[in-house]
Amino acid sequence: MDLKKRIEALGTMPGDLFQKDFLLTWEKSDASLVYILELAGILMQMRQENISSKVFDSGLAVSIFRDKSTRTRFSFASAANLLGLAVQDMDEEKSQISHGETTRETAQMISFLTDIIGIRDDIFLGEGNKYMREVGASLNEGFAKGVLPVRPGIVNLQCDMDHPTQSMADLMHLKNHFGSLENLKGKKIVMSWAYSPSYGKPLSVPQGVIALMTRFGMNVKLAYPEGYELIPEIVDLARNNAKASGGSLQVSHDMKAAMKDADIVYPKSWAPFKVMEQRTQLLTKGDKQGLVELEKVCLARNAEHKNWEYNADKMKVTKNQDALYMHCLPADISGVSCKEGEVSAEVFEKYRLLTYQEAGFKPYAIAAMMFANRFANPAEQLAKLLQKNEKRVF
Repeated sequence: MDLKKRIEALGTMPGDLFQKDFLLTWEKSDASLVYILELAGILMQMRQENISSKVFDSGLAVSIFRDKSTRTRFSFASAANLLGLAVQDMDEEKSQISHGETTRETAQMISFLTDIIGIRDDIFLGEGNKYMREVGASLNEGFAKGVLPVRPGIVNLQCDMDHPTQSMADLMHLKNHFGSLENLKGKKIVMSWAYSPSYGKPLSVPQGVIALMTRFGMNVKLAYPEGYELIPEIVDLARNNAKASGGSLQVSHDMKAAMKDADIVYPKSWAPFKVMEQRTQLLTKGDKQGLVELEKVCLARNAEHKNWEYNADKMKVTKNQDALYMHCLPADISGVSCKEGEVSAEVFEKYRLLTYQEAGFKPYAIAAMMFANRFANPAEQLAKLLQKNEKRVF
């Protein structure tokens, strides 16, 4: 589509994202989610057409990663740079937090010339999203009292409940692969637990996927061995989303049966909800021995489900024996990254480049969240950039 017409069309779309944190997809309207997708697509097209999208001359995008990250860390940095912001990674071990600095104080100190704060906090169940909101409350106070010149926006880079930048990138990938959001209606996507030789993987990816895809009329099959449940309230939310959109949400405890006639499959390990609750309690208490014992029990339990590997046998029952394979990465690849894992080497290799493409949408999704937070009329700013036509690469 012509970029000028695309920007003009964006200007007619409702968004309601200005100065609003992006913490959970289910807090945003359908229109706002569609707006983010289109804004991300425009930013992607501008880069492809070698047009600079720098709307900031200065300012910081601060990242706080309380857990390890590769894709999201670099996607956040890429998104900030795309818009002209410098990136500062907050290393808590090098800060005064260890000396008793409070969340309220830290939030103020990192925000004087900051436009966006990205936070990943997914280790403690019931704490990650709460922490983001504590930061937000401090920013509100600082701005209201004149301490901060602007109130930085917050982007959730993964918490205990949701991984919105991942699920929105996944939705962009599906939109691109199938041609439109409308074409996703009626498509069957299987969000399945898969075997992993590790435990304690967050619930946020599967929860984010089922909560988002049910918004767009998709038929979601949630598959896992008995006992590997997600947070019940989020499953209920996804079920209600499906009813409203004309899609469906069904649960299966048989991986191969769940894959039958699937258009899309997403085999991904996660720790059971009850285990994450127990793990959080042990982490909070600092009970190292308790954590060791819990890990032993959970790994033994995982080992009972090694047949929950996505492989050629399961792929054969999907639609046309060729369902689109998705993963947030890194995948546990049998015989490659581990002895036995989530996916066979043969199947992963077939879809490997497509998973890289899937990941490649994330910088644009994050950049769109940043852009929409800082500007009341992004289309107006984009039109100025298009008219200016400054080349990204000379």
